[in-house]
Amino acid sequence: MENLSRQFIEFALQAGVLNFGDFKMKSGRRSPYFFNAGQFSRGSTLARLSRFYAQAALAARAAGRVDFDMLFGPAYKGITLAAGTAMALADFGFDVPFAFNRKEAKDHGEGGLIVGEPLAGRVLIVDDVITDGAAKRESVELIRAHGATPCGVLIALDRGERTGADEALSSLSAVAAFERAFGVPVISVARLDDLLQFIDSGSPAAAAARPYRQTMLDYRSRYGA
Repeated sequence: MENLSRQFIEFALQAGVLNFGDFKMKSGRRSPYFFNAGQFSRGSTLARLSRFYAQAALAARAAGRVDFDMLFGPAYKGITLAAGTAMALADFGFDVPFAFNRKEAKDHGEGGLIVGEPLAGRVLIVDDVITDGAAKRESVELIRAHGATPCGVLIALDRGERTGADEALSSLSAVAAFERAFGVPVISVARLDDLLQFIDSGSPAAAAARPYRQTMLDYRSRYGA
């Protein structure tokens, strides 16, 4: 997984998906880096991203961290990610079905909220990141409501951040809080620590990130779990 994380970070940098500067986050925080999975907007980059997801899922499965029968992609980004990961898993010889949800139930045709394979068995949720965990909680509740078992969440990057306002930060990261609340493991292709190690590795791909290293360390010191 360490080698996989390094390769993924280099890929994200080259694809322009991982950027450095001054970004206002949904929480209102100012972050020195930003991961935008929506920028994986070409067939070639989406295919490669899907392989990273699939490899991370298979590595976690081999390690006994998670076992799954199908994938679920929360609308909207998770739809493409789950479909791509299912295709990549099939290329690796592990063919599983997938499904995704609509934001609003369809009242004609086949109807309902779920598109694709009916939710059943052990379901692995596939998405880009976990911020406050709200969207993933909705997915867990939806899967359970259909009689299936949410067995894990697969994301690209774990920022390792605590949630809450500056004066009332939680003691756990968003990922750890989610795992504790639902008893569901979160598998990430890479973590913030992996990114910092990559910046220190001397790789030419990390050149643009090096001027922000101290700012990232300060950010982690303030918000990291």
